[in-house]
Amino acid sequence: MTETPLSLLKRLSTHADEDSWKRLVELYTPLLQRWLRQAGMDGPDADDLSQEVFATLLRELPQFEHNGQRGAFRHWLRAILVHRLRNFLRKQRTRIQLTSGAQISDMLDSLADPASELSRLWDQQHDTFIVRRLLELIEPEFTASTWKAFRCQVLDGLSPAEAADTLGLSLDAVYTAKSRVLRRLRREIEGLTD
Repeated sequence: MTETPLSLLKRLSTHADEDSWKRLVELYTPLLQRWLRQAGMDGPDADDLSQEVFATLLRELPQFEHNGQRGAFRHWLRAILVHRLRNFLRKQRTRIQLTSGAQISDMLDSLADPASELSRLWDQQHDTFIVRRLLELIEPEFTASTWKAFRCQVLDGLSPAEAADTLGLSLDAVYTAKSRVLRRLRREIEGLTD
């Protein structure tokens, strides 16, 4: 890499381009869809709500300022999701059965409460999912041997010496591979989970 890439969040906030938005959509669609399905939304409704969340992000992200608190973006995204779901429920009141609507409303109240167990679950699932998904998305940027060395150490739990022996690489090459991938991951994920 000849230039240091900005984090995805910084790219979207300062000079959003089509590739950055595509990356955000690729990154977050599966997570949003999972949460929307858990809230009882079916396929078309979940798709529409996901698009509304992304439209809100597109409109409001340039004004988003990370407050320095861990999880600021994650919490902001959760608030947007809750707001979009509440609007959906208001608009669809006649279509949704009263009991399931009340259950969804209770779930949204819990999700909106930063101290609730459901919010803690959102935080945990968000971070785990985003790290895994970003690893999938950045993997093609590395050679196969670099990725294998990283994977052996970080994902499979081998010591650097074991990874070097398994892959037939020098210990320095294994350390370098891990460092390169983690550095790239940190740049991309900055602001999304911290």
